[in-house]
Amino acid sequence: MKRHLAAVMALDVVGYSRLMGEDERGTFEKLKDHRESVIAPAIATHNGRIVKLMGDGALIEFSSVVAAVEAAITIQRNTQERSSIRLRIGINLGDVIEDDDDIYGDGVNLAARLEALAEPGGLCISALAFESLEKKVAAAFVDHGRHQVKNIERPVHVYRWSREEAGATLLSASGGVVPSKPSIAVLPFANMSGDREQEYFSDGVSEDIITELSRFSELVVIARNSSFVFKGQNVDLREAANQLGVQYIVEGSVRKAGNRVRVTAQLIDAAAGSHIWADRYDRLLEDIFDVQDDVVRAIVAVLPGRIAAAGTVVSKRKPASNLTAFDYLLRGNHVLVRRGERIRVALTHFHKAIEVDPEYPAAHAGIAIAEGMSIWDLSTFNDHPLERALEYGKRAVDLDPDDYRCNAAYGEALRQAGHHEDARHYLGRARQLNPNSAQVMGFWAMLQGYTGEPAGAIETYHAAARLDPFSQDNLRKEILAESYYNLRDYQASIEVLKAMLKLPIFYAHQQIAIAYAQMGELKAMEHHMAAYRANLPDSYDEILLFESHMRLCALEEDREHWREGYRKTGLDV
Repeated sequence: MKRHLAAVMALDVVGYSRLMGEDERGTFEKLKDHRESVIAPAIATHNGRIVKLMGDGALIEFSSVVAAVEAAITIQRNTQERSSIRLRIGINLGDVIEDDDDIYGDGVNLAARLEALAEPGGLCISALAFESLEKKVAAAFVDHGRHQVKNIERPVHVYRWSREEAGATLLSASGGVVPSKPSIAVLPFANMSGDREQEYFSDGVSEDIITELSRFSELVVIARNSSFVFKGQNVDLREAANQLGVQYIVEGSVRKAGNRVRVTAQLIDAAAGSHIWADRYDRLLEDIFDVQDDVVRAIVAVLPGRIAAAGTVVSKRKPASNLTAFDYLLRGNHVLVRRGERIRVALTHFHKAIEVDPEYPAAHAGIAIAEGMSIWDLSTFNDHPLERALEYGKRAVDLDPDDYRCNAAYGEALRQAGHHEDARHYLGRARQLNPNSAQVMGFWAMLQGYTGEPAGAIETYHAAARLDPFSQDNLRKEILAESYYNLRDYQASIEVLKAMLKLPIFYAHQQIAIAYAQMGELKAMEHHMAAYRANLPDSYDEILLFESHMRLCALEEDREHWREGYRKTGLDV
């Protein structure tokens, strides 16, 4: 047997069987044109060889991993721009067996398994391929963990191409990816007040510093939900930085006593294990906003490259005119992240803030977000929460049109109400004001997924997940599941939904059943519908979720797609 080392690319068309069933001739012609105009030129440019073509894919070999990856990225980018076809690509570097013009062996098999793990429009590569890239490709890859795949004895370490971070610095396979921009995580500040009831205040200070840092487009800032995973732990900062994928860590403490507050903060280069900056602030409680701004200003001033805006006024928020209102806001934010029944508690705090300060934008935005969440958590679903979300979101924007949270709250309410173009305006504005908000990216992904851009929604989700890698709440995976469903990739949707079954989301079984129904797997559909109905709240009207999907869909073809799925599970719609 003749053997040689090759970079092997496996390429597959997403949903090929369905596309052929819907329009055999049209799909054949479209795929033929796509091969000739997109795939073949990219392979030729990078000196690849097409080993064989299958009906829905291709096997290609390259003499260089760099060439294979560059070709794959070119193919995916040009595919998205020029065609409705979506591809999955896998690349492995391995030993292959030659037989005439064909190649065989584990090196080929693994490329095929990597292709199956990729998302529509995505690319997965093996750890060996990743290590071979070094810094030779202007692209970023995110550690996707180890996967057990068919016919491969050991778990496979997989790296996924991250379209959002072109130009990132590639590290070793064990180190993951650190973006070329300074990346930073703010760990929850320790509560030194001697009173556990003051946890909400120290958490609020940490969260505000995260928010103010995240306004800088020159930074990558990890979201609160993920950095707070380390709350109350004796943290190895280097390990925390590695898990969060950042270079810099901010940690500190808050002591609140009477009308005075002491805040300590320090900035650490976790990779080098060195302190860059530290300070202590003893102030009156009413000066807490100035303290937070001073901390942010100091951090951005000493980071590499001296961020240009460091000398300007950092905060763009309108702080509460009354510290009691601010205190209620912090209490509301503190419990809102727990969702479920805590939504009602959060709403009570936000309303108390408005009683104290009727023109407090952040409190109005908090109510809008909480009411929007309650539609899906069923805590207040039966008394018109969407109307209140729209009302308070609009008021928040009127009070402060330059606050990203106000724009995000109103934009999300508009999205849930089906006002897609208005939602696009306000959510787009929120993204401009805060390019590092994982929550805003999540809202934007849902908008994309239901306005004809499900593949873009999947990309946005993963960009948000980069900022919030540990989130189980604000970045719920239904964004992925529903985008895959709208792409008609039912198996991928089911896989995501099954991973969500451990979360308190009662309708996940129903959505799995709908996807199985579309695949014609009726036994599996009936099993999940039974599990769904067994967990239904007594007062829940099953038609509500269907009506929500009808509002969310901007395209009639997507509305009909969901209507068809619900009907196949037995719902009379």
